[in-house]
Amino acid sequence: MIKVENVKKKFVHYKNKKEKEEFYANNGISFEARDGEIIGILGPNGAGKTTLLRMIAGILEPTEGTINFDKLNYKNNEIEIKQNIAYLSGNTKLYDTLSTYELLKMCADIYGVKKEDAENRIKELSKILNLDSFLYNRISTLSTGQTQRVNIARCLVHNPKYYILDEATTGLDIISSQIILDFIKEEKKKGKIILYSTHYMEEAENICDRVIMINKGVVINSGTPDKIKNDTKTTNLRDAFFTMIGGVSNEE
Repeated sequence: MIKVENVKKKFVHYKNKKEKEEFYANNGISFEARDGEIIGILGPNGAGKTTLLRMIAGILEPTEGTINFDKLNYKNNEIEIKQNIAYLSGNTKLYDTLSTYELLKMCADIYGVKKEDAENRIKELSKILNLDSFLYNRISTLSTGQTQRVNIARCLVHNPKYYILDEATTGLDIISSQIILDFIKEEKKKGKIILYSTHYMEEAENICDRVIMINKGVVINSGTPDKIKNDTKTTNLRDAFFTMIGGVSNEE
């Protein structure tokens, strides 16, 4: 289980040399994600989704609040936790002079995966994510969809328990997107805990067991997609979101 309790993240911007402005990118966010669950983290640009996921992944430290992984915390168990995390960021750059296989082998070595286990894991991921046709091609020659599938594979080569996926299908064609979504569904069946951030509300309805809707750094609703639609008397999560925020804002 991942347990997030009253997490806040404060940033400071300086308007000029004398004047500073403080704001909370996340302000009091709490939720739990259980084994074998896909939890959607939904909201518009600037809502605080990426900041939240970076704190959960241990890249940023919360200003306040706690984050626990099966009762372990970063203060006392940082290495153990991070060895069991797959973190996919939307702006990760890959070594494009390497082949897909070389990159995955390098990542397996970094995580200390034994040689035989690494070979078997690369074969498994290649089959599941359809990497076989470009496994030995340089990453610089791959399409956007192929590169994203490699990016996901390099996060998972050590077979982690906790998946933190930030905008995994943004900008991908329908085939690449479906390969990734089908893969996520299969990983759920293995008991993985998957936090999935996306702009695509329809995608979230399709794969998420529960969703956490965030706007301006706070949770505005959470629960199953059906619960949220019932709460707002709407037929889809997109309309439910706009109902909760009072329509489209010119501030975005």
